[in-house]
Amino acid sequence: MALARKYPQGLFFLVFTEFWERFGYYLMIGIFVLYMTGDTATGGFGWDNGQAADVYGTFIAAAYLTPFMGGLLADLKLGYRFSVTLGGVLMGIGYCMLAIPQMWAFYTALVIMVVGNGFFKPNISTLLGNLYNSPEFKDKKDVGYNIFYMGINLGAFICTFVAAIMRNKFGWGAAFISAGMGMFIGVITFLIGSKHYAHVDVRREPSPEDKPFIMQFVKVLLVGCGFAIAGWFIPDSIFGSNSTDAFFSFCIPVIYFFASIYMKASAEEKKPLGTMFTIFLIVILFWAIFKQNGTALTTYANYYTDRQMPETVGKTLSGISLSDTMRARNKEVFQLDEQFRKINDAQGKPVKCIDYPAYFKNIDPSKLPPPDGLIYTANTELFQSINPFFVVALTPLVIAFFAFLRRRKLEPTTASKIMFGLLISALSTLVMVAAVHYTGNGIHKASAWWLIGCYGVVTIGELCLSPMGLSMVSKLSPTRLTALMMGGWSLATSIGNKLSGVLAKNWDKFDNKANYFWLNFALLLLAFLIMLLLLKRLNRVFSTK
Repeated sequence: MALARKYPQGLFFLVFTEFWERFGYYLMIGIFVLYMTGDTATGGFGWDNGQAADVYGTFIAAAYLTPFMGGLLADLKLGYRFSVTLGGVLMGIGYCMLAIPQMWAFYTALVIMVVGNGFFKPNISTLLGNLYNSPEFKDKKDVGYNIFYMGINLGAFICTFVAAIMRNKFGWGAAFISAGMGMFIGVITFLIGSKHYAHVDVRREPSPEDKPFIMQFVKVLLVGCGFAIAGWFIPDSIFGSNSTDAFFSFCIPVIYFFASIYMKASAEEKKPLGTMFTIFLIVILFWAIFKQNGTALTTYANYYTDRQMPETVGKTLSGISLSDTMRARNKEVFQLDEQFRKINDAQGKPVKCIDYPAYFKNIDPSKLPPPDGLIYTANTELFQSINPFFVVALTPLVIAFFAFLRRRKLEPTTASKIMFGLLISALSTLVMVAAVHYTGNGIHKASAWWLIGCYGVVTIGELCLSPMGLSMVSKLSPTRLTALMMGGWSLATSIGNKLSGVLAKNWDKFDNKANYFWLNFALLLLAFLIMLLLLKRLNRVFSTK
């Protein structure tokens, strides 16, 4: 009860709505690459890492691109509560459609989920920010977003265990349907709590001066679609694939749209808008590295990490479908090189051979089972729970730390927190550099502790950056454009997400995997240094809010 009096009552309904939304999204995304690269005999698509990374990167990029559209429509026409409800229903339908083992259903589901996320994502964050705009709660906004962030990551933590159970026991389709059911529970939760945030769902009726703005928005969408089509058909793709070229081409008029908002803003609005847009550009590099948890780090967990369990533990967990078995049968598989890349013949077709499954390629010889013997392994998607676990575990410590500094008037500004988040995230990539060196570049299996350590460090960086970004938008945005600016934060995330796919697509091109992680370190260090150089100017703007 004391907590309810300290924070807006609607906070907890929004937290549990996002809890279920994250449950569905991260359940799906945790097995997405595994599904695309999985053996066709078990219901997977059998794609290589590059193709899967490209689709993964395009999807998560598009999912965070549409929120700027959903945010504007909610601001001017639909309202926030209706938009959140619509988006949640669409995403639930999309997750369930992935259970249909047909290519048309796969791509249709991705489109539906992208549209749904566009309505859901910016508007639930806007409702939360609006709850904290009253004088009673305004000074607790950063803490409110931290609590929001911690709560929703509980859903991301739990979901991979459900994914493993459903996938082991019933198959891919059951896991995807579980994601959809979680999203529908989230929508019901949101509707139950609707009365607690109805008063902050203030839809502004479009005024005559808004008409040119709305028309410009429509033109941006049409021009963006035209650019995307042109980008798709560019000969010899610029960024490595047609989908990547189409995505970045679509972004050109969208970025121009946001730039025009700044150019036409009043003198009073220009400084906060300029500060936001500067940080948007910088954090693109953070998301480019952070979002590799579903691609490069999943690949590292799948092939390079020791997932084997003691037989007694494996049998126990297998009984509740929380571990998988791998049998050492001499069956026909793709022939792989030392870095788990498929070897192609002169015609470019993958060469098949009689061999053990790929996981056994760099296993400790003492752990290699006899022919037709089996081992028990932890499901790869369970590693996706490490990051949300650390979010839940470390958020109270981060909140307490900043509260301690606040009492002594030493709390860093929002911009400073974001800067430190970039530096700490950069250090996480060095954990993986050490892992590669320690295991002889994949000759030996890596201990799971390397990935746990990497996720632990990057989570601290994430907690300094991601919830602070949402708080920043709520603080600095002009009231009439708050949801649209939430969409701008998502646009930056979207571009970073796509870059994560571009980077991960090149995983197989790095013979020394340490160089791959050194590249990630360099990109994050660059972002940190830019932020450091601009910090004084950015802090001056925050000091006025």
